[in-house]
Amino acid sequence: RGGTLTIETAGVELDASYAASHFSVRPGPYVMLAVSDTGTGMDATTRERIFEPFFSTKSEARGTGLGLATVYTIMRQSHGSIWLYSEPGRGTTFKMYFPQAPGGAAAAVPIPRVVAGGHERVVVLEDDENIRGLIVAALERHGYAMREASDVAGALAACAEGADLLLTDVVLAGENGRDAADRARAARPGLKVLFMSGYTDEAIERHGALAPGVAFIQKPFALPALAARVREVLDRPG
Repeated sequence: RGGTLTIETAGVELDASYAASHFSVRPGPYVMLAVSDTGTGMDATTRERIFEPFFSTKSEARGTGLGLATVYTIMRQSHGSIWLYSEPGRGTTFKMYFPQAPGGAAAAVPIPRVVAGGHERVVVLEDDENIRGLIVAALERHGYAMREASDVAGALAACAEGADLLLTDVVLAGENGRDAADRARAARPGLKVLFMSGYTDEAIERHGALAPGVAFIQKPFALPALAARVREVLDRPG
């Protein structure tokens, strides 16, 4: 029925915290190839089986179920990895990470820097328990007073008790992070909001999930980069 296919590339640094929560990933510099669509998306059952050989949601006459299984094999043979982000009605993003090849142009080496922390109150709305735990632990180390929630109701209650920043995923299980942010700001004017998502920023824009110019950080992110982004949003006037 038509739609948009978006292909993006980027150089990324996968750090130890990301590798610890993603089997077979080694920390280091990678080249990311992301392919996003505005299709119907997948439910959890389909996502769990998507790379299985011969698994297909198409009829036998239209699909063999070997396409993504082949892609997965190629990525493993390349010492890379492939991950997907998809929700029903929200389209799908596949991210392929290829180890950066030695030689050629010198890779940019990140310069270690001290990221300023703070004492503001931050609420994290994330339905993945492992990711939520990593974020909370990282920002606590930077001095922030952390509250966490796995659903919109919990986040709204935490914000109502006092919060300076809401850090929320854009797509939640059966819920919408943007709606949560709107409701939280209506109840607490002046609340800052930082959105995050495994979808690419281009895919988010194509879906119209966020208005242009809002504060956004794309997963996966290095934890120091997240802390820097949080500080930047908190320091914005208004």
